[in-house]
Amino acid sequence: MSTVTIASLTESLPAFLDASDFSAIAVIADNHTFKFCYPEIKALLPRHTLVRIKAGEEQKHLATCELIWDALTRANFDRHALVLNLGGGVIGDMGGFCAATYKRGIAFAQLPTTLLAQVDASVGGKLGIDFNGFKNHIGVFQQPNAVLIDPSLLATLPERELRSGFAEIIKHCLIADAGMWNDIRRRDLDEQDWARLVAHSVAVKQRVVEQDPTEKGLRKILNFGHTLGHAVETYFLTQPRKRLLHGEAIAVGMVAEAFIAFQKKMIDQELLTQIEEYVFAVYGNVRLTDADTEPILALTLQDKKNRGNQVRMALLDGPGSCAFDLPVTMADMRRGLAFYSGLSR
Repeated sequence: MSTVTIASLTESLPAFLDASDFSAIAVIADNHTFKFCYPEIKALLPRHTLVRIKAGEEQKHLATCELIWDALTRANFDRHALVLNLGGGVIGDMGGFCAATYKRGIAFAQLPTTLLAQVDASVGGKLGIDFNGFKNHIGVFQQPNAVLIDPSLLATLPERELRSGFAEIIKHCLIADAGMWNDIRRRDLDEQDWARLVAHSVAVKQRVVEQDPTEKGLRKILNFGHTLGHAVETYFLTQPRKRLLHGEAIAVGMVAEAFIAFQKKMIDQELLTQIEEYVFAVYGNVRLTDADTEPILALTLQDKKNRGNQVRMALLDGPGSCAFDLPVTMADMRRGLAFYSGLSR
């Protein structure tokens, strides 16, 4: 596992750079992090190359990777160079993927700037890009040399981005810490202690990843809410309606998949009600019509946890517990989405 440091970047970044001798340094940033975050670290860095890309999930594809690889090549980066990924989940996933494949792999560090990236995407070594409309379809497992988390960067985020990242915190509590779930569900979004929750989520994820770094078994519990959630997120990328952020789609997935667990008698009515009430209180509702259901279900056939044509899901197995590799049918998922849709009307 890579080292995760939770501290101000003014402390952690110079310490990390001083501990190694990199031949060159590149910073990958998007339009937002270039404006709000890059000025905070520019003076901390020696001479470096800035690679600036457009922001958004829709940029997370091979064409953008080619721009990054071309920038590294034109700057004559060798295998002793370093890439610093300054951004949210898109930058971390794609920048890490580019570093892990450039000249068969160079060093990289994650500098996550969103709540979503700090509590989930930057930790664990999952890297990848979207392909032909399928989320994270092409990728590798490669641990970063360091993850440097500065909670003060969260002050640069709009509330919607905080809410999106909070979905992964909810997930970590539901699958691994019933006590923390009972704590957060009694607080509104603006009452949460972000520094405490970032540290808690990082600890949960590290504990799981250390036991299963390449997602052969236990690590699959981190995908609770993501089978249907990723399908909903991908589907909305193709729709003229307002695009959903990752956490907003995962919130849909958690409610629908909690209902599937309830139907399979893995959780009781009390926990299902807690989840549905809290998720709707934080996220409101996403309008899903009957016409949306079948295209969403079709997208689950490309989920990376599947075996053959059988969809496999991580499902809650009581408060703070989760089972994985559970086969689910199209009928199961159809009922889960119908349950969510019934609540949202």
